[in-house]
Amino acid sequence: MALLLALTALVPARAQEDYRFDIGAGIGMTGYLGDANTANMWSSPSWDAEILFRYIVNPRINLKTNFYIGGLNGDSSKMENVFPDAANFKFSTTFYELGEMFEFHFFNYGMGESYRKLKRWTPYITAGVGVTAWSVDSKAGAAFTIPLGVGFKFKPSLRWNLGLEFLMKKTFSDKLDGEALSDPLGIKSSFMKNTDWYSTLTLTISYEFSKRCAVCNYKD
Repeated sequence: MALLLALTALVPARAQEDYRFDIGAGIGMTGYLGDANTANMWSSPSWDAEILFRYIVNPRINLKTNFYIGGLNGDSSKMENVFPDAANFKFSTTFYELGEMFEFHFFNYGMGESYRKLKRWTPYITAGVGVTAWSVDSKAGAAFTIPLGVGFKFKPSLRWNLGLEFLMKKTFSDKLDGEALSDPLGIKSSFMKNTDWYSTLTLTISYEFSKRCAVCNYKD
């Protein structure tokens, strides 16, 4: 990251051109927390790919629609906890997720006019809602999710953006890891207990388009 900042410092700053939309894609890795992995989210990592579309409200706020496809793995033999009868469970699945996210930048993000105090980089926080679908042992499932996370954006040029985003996603289901692990300890599901979580850590690149109309001086 230090190298990127040093290289782009050599690029002359131009006047900011405001665009309304941002489209891009990314790749990364996933982690899982559930009955087959209760502690170390990265014990059985997998992959993810993302397509994203943003509406740029202003330099501080974005609204993002994203679609993820990725893998999730779990293996209870790697846990310290032991199931009744020393049973072990292992699963692997591909998930599909559609989400709507709200992003809040810590700084005014952009390039150009100093009076707007624009910065070419910013950390941000994000939250939203989503729907995730999957299949384990030929049994399909789907659930609402609540993604929460943090990210970092960097603008190497006026219309291009690089990003790194980490999200934790709570699913309103205990069947993300399969029917066999839907209630292995006989604990009734609740918001905080006996439901599955997964994470995505994704590196993205995106491009801004649809220039915002300039404000004209009105005269009677």
